[in-house]
Amino acid sequence: MNQQAPIQYVAKNMRLDLALIAEMIAPGTRVLDIGCGDGMLIDHLFRTKQCDARGIEIDMAEVTRAVAHGLPVMHGDADDDLQHYPDGAFDYVVLSRTLQAVERPREVLRQMLRIGTRAVVSFPNFGHWLLRWQLLRHGRMPMTPTWDRHWYETPNIHPCTIQDFFDLCVQEHYVVESWLAVDDVGRRAPWRRFPRLANLFGEQALFLLRRA
Repeated sequence: MNQQAPIQYVAKNMRLDLALIAEMIAPGTRVLDIGCGDGMLIDHLFRTKQCDARGIEIDMAEVTRAVAHGLPVMHGDADDDLQHYPDGAFDYVVLSRTLQAVERPREVLRQMLRIGTRAVVSFPNFGHWLLRWQLLRHGRMPMTPTWDRHWYETPNIHPCTIQDFFDLCVQEHYVVESWLAVDDVGRRAPWRRFPRLANLFGEQALFLLRRA
């Protein structure tokens, strides 16, 4: 039986935050992608940057799809399984749009920066002005293209804002090497020196972290 060829992803067709995360990762490095889905980022990093990239994913259907296309993805849960990895096993540990869906985000970040030299985190910003306006106007949990499920269907259990994440980094003594706020069509919020404005106008955020 002929083995199926790996999925061929084109960067321009990737989800925005994944394409931006790929830009943050140096070539030839060891990468663990937590909540990697079907392995799109892993495949892209392997093909374009020759990274030793692998992933863990809680959704077994996504794991099966990734493995069927020759990608090194294991079934696993960020809340429970990161503790089994040795210290310093990776150069980068990635958590894309998953932080708000884990049970213990603080502990997950600690584990990421134990097993990796750097952590790359992306998350939708619950402080965006449109969400605030919808809450003020309707008094109900808001829905946008980024927050696109009803409150009773969403996997998100710990929504946070950009300012919340900055505060957590200070509490945990993480160094923010770089960060950016963007909207869902790729325009980058020009408020790098003003996190409070980014917190108001950025739909999603990306952070590159290391231990102090």
